[in-house]
Amino acid sequence: MQTKQLNLVTRRIIGCAIEVHRRQGPGLLESVYEEAMCMEMKHDGLAFQRQVSVPVLYRNEKLSAPLKLDLLIAESVVVDLKAVESILPVHEAQLLSYLRMAKKEVGLLINFNVPILKEGIRRKRNTF
Repeated sequence: MQTKQLNLVTRRIIGCAIEVHRRQGPGLLESVYEEAMCMEMKHDGLAFQRQVSVPVLYRNEKLSAPLKLDLLIAESVVVDLKAVESILPVHEAQLLSYLRMAKKEVGLLINFNVPILKEGIRRKRNTF
């Protein structure tokens, strides 16, 4: 997907997240936000997959425990949802690992446990 299209998709995802946060506010479980995001993206017409398994290779062998992506939008953008006190460097590193393993270029880390959602969004790019 071209950069312009990726930017458009990420804007739409963020718009959906803002709507979910506006309606639900902070303080709920990640699973609640995930389901609400799916409903909002469906309403917005965004194609998505939920809890996508991504194989993890070690020495060219597949490990028995795959990664689980919270959301994969438009087969291009990985979204990792959080409901934590603050985003830590480990959360950002985890998203970058997801991008690398899934061979995707762009990811969003969205923490709903903030007063203003803008403060809880991180956009990361896989440099391959």
